[in-house]
Amino acid sequence: MKVLLINGSPHAQGSTYTALHEMEKIFAENDIETELIQVGNRDIRGCVACGACAKTGKCAFDDLVNETAKTFGECDGLVVGSPVYYASANATLIAFLDRLFYSTHFDKTMKVGASVVSARRGGLSATFDELNKYFTISGMPVASGQYWNSIHGNNAAEAAADGEGMQIMRTLARNMSFLMKSIELGKKEYGLPKKEERVATNFIR
Repeated sequence: MKVLLINGSPHAQGSTYTALHEMEKIFAENDIETELIQVGNRDIRGCVACGACAKTGKCAFDDLVNETAKTFGECDGLVVGSPVYYASANATLIAFLDRLFYSTHFDKTMKVGASVVSARRGGLSATFDELNKYFTISGMPVASGQYWNSIHGNNAAEAAADGEGMQIMRTLARNMSFLMKSIELGKKEYGLPKKEERVATNFIR
């Protein structure tokens, strides 16, 4: 099994990385492979609603989004980590996720998702909610820990000293490991849930 971890911080080894790395240790204990991709320091533009991905199956802007798409399709779980900027996620990360989720047309049903947020002090729960919406619109179960998946610290050293935050990351990784393994067993026994043909309703008639 494999988990893809996305670091949305521009700091490759800052507080967000510290949280993700703590999860990596637990995944390794559970024989789950991980791959971490650094997004926050990359030059990634937002979606321009050109519709090209509907025809080609990939984004028109050939950058890290298309590079990540194959790994996303193959993984069993996705962890997205972000620092808090004005009570929301890093804009570079949001541009990346918008295009990654919209341009990939493979079935994401039952891939397990989890979001992790870091901040010096506040805005964590708003950012946490923002990131979880990518999973729930895609039929992805959301893994939970023992609290909202957040860690406090203005840098890696401060984050590592947040005993509760680090414990939350370990609990989250254990719960996510269990959920992915349980879903894999369920798929073998029962298959995936039946899907109806999509009904898309406009609000203006």
